[in-house]
Formats: sequence, C-alpha cells, structure tokens
Amino acid sequence: MSPARTVGLRPYLPQDAALLAAVFVASVEEIAGEDYDVEQVAAWSAQADDATAFAARLAGQLTLVATLDGEPVGFACLKGADHIDMLYVHPAACRQGVASALTDALEKLAQARGARHLMVDASDTAEPFFARRGYSAQQRNTIEIDGVWLANTTMRKALPANDSAPPARRLQ
Repeated sequence: MSPARTVGLRPYLPQDAALLAAVFVASVEEIAGEDYDVEQVAAWSAQADDATAFAARLAGQLTLVATLDGEPVGFACLKGADHIDMLYVHPAACRQGVASALTDALEKLAQARGARHLMVDASDTAEPFFARRGYSAQQRNTIEIDGVWLANTTMRKALPANDSAPPARRLQ
C-alpha cells in the first residue's frame, strides 16, 4: 500500500492556464463519458479550445489549483460570493481527496465572503459527489453548447453563519 499523498492548494497563476485546460479536457473526456454521449462530451470539452477565453474565465474568478506532490491535478472556481463555477480533477488523481479539498476551501471562502449558501450547477457526473457533501438538488437544467444540449442540476448547500463576515452583495 502506498503512503497517502497530501493535497496542496494554491491560487491560480496565469501560467497555469494551458495545464488546467488539459485537466479540464481529460476530466470531461475520461470521467463524464459515463453520463454524457460522445457528441455532448466533445462539445463540452471544446470549451477549452479557445485558450484565451479559457484563461480569462479562470482569471476572472477566484480560482484555486490543487496539487499532489507539487504537480497541479485539479482546480475549482468561485464565482462571486456564492457559486462554484468549475470543479475539475484529472482522472489520474480521482479518489485522492482532491475534489474534497477544493470544495472545502471554496465553502470556507464563500462563508468568509458572507455567503449564507453555496450553489453549483453540477453535471450528472458530479451530482453524487455534491449530494454526499450536503448539497440538495434545486432544479434540473439544460444548457446548449454549440448546438448540443447537456443536462445538469442546480444544487445548494447552506453554510454556517459567519458573524465576522460582511453581508454578501449581489453582483450585477
């Protein structure tokens, strides 16, 4: 049995964009393929094809990078104070605590920003993960990516009150 590997977290850096795009594509293509068809997976993973737009999306939010043995293996983004926009882990790093470490950190950051709940539009692949963490399904959604329809579920988790944080402001 190999020793447990420690998950590290750090802020996103601009030079991470290409590597995180590769993590995104590998995650979608190798993990989500069980829940989405070939056309859906292709449309979804193609969102990383425009490197500039993908990097801008990562830079425009609070993005954390997860590492194992110093190597980036996953990332997650907090949009505003209360929405997980992206959470992706490389297939080779699955079931090693990477997604949990990222989600724990985003929950704490959201709470520190004054959020009373955290929302996520979870893929069918990610929905069981979030359900185990106490997120409850709110509504079923369909989204269109380049003419291809994909389903996801908006999920919500109440966060403990943080009396020292300022009230969350609604971004417009």
